[in-house]
Amino acid sequence: MCYNVQQKATIKELTEQFNAQFKMPALYQPKDIINGFEFPLLPVLKSDSPEVFEFLNWGLIPHWAKTEDIRKHTLNAKLETINEVASFREITAQRCVLPVTGFYEWKWLDSRGKRKEKYRIGLNDTAVFGLAGLYSSWENPKSGETVNSFSLLTTSANEIMAEIHNIKKRMPLIMDATQAKLWLKQGTVELNDNLRTECLESDGQLGLF
Repeated sequence: MCYNVQQKATIKELTEQFNAQFKMPALYQPKDIINGFEFPLLPVLKSDSPEVFEFLNWGLIPHWAKTEDIRKHTLNAKLETINEVASFREITAQRCVLPVTGFYEWKWLDSRGKRKEKYRIGLNDTAVFGLAGLYSSWENPKSGETVNSFSLLTTSANEIMAEIHNIKKRMPLIMDATQAKLWLKQGTVELNDNLRTECLESDGQLGLF
């Protein structure tokens, strides 16, 4: 799974890497650790406008939802089951990419997860890369406000990530800029396995959800 990411790139780095411009650059706030359970507003490239970074909330709210409460269960979506799950099966063509400079996972050192090692994961050949996802729009029935949101797609862990994410053995769909363009345009899944991992000291707080 993937619930914590890093976005430390500058706007210049993001626009050059993905050949896209920011719709509202003032909203961008680079951070070392972004917690998905805070449902942050983040810059995302969408399949219907891949040349523009738009700001969407992490935590997908399906158009049919009565409240926003479902978003705590839709931070991630399993690639293998998106055609079967009600939250995603109607929006499989609504693809998006979240640009990041890294993401975080915790390796369990005991069977109950009381002892963990914190890892930051990136790509060896580029500082900025993308995580694939799906997006949706929802109209709040009480306020009439439209909320645009997204979910990150996950797949079975490769050898490196299976060693780190050693309980559920999942990982996000990691893509460089070229692979991200193919995902947005064609829905082509080409994962980048050229991973760089760094073991960090666990702070005992993040990741315990």
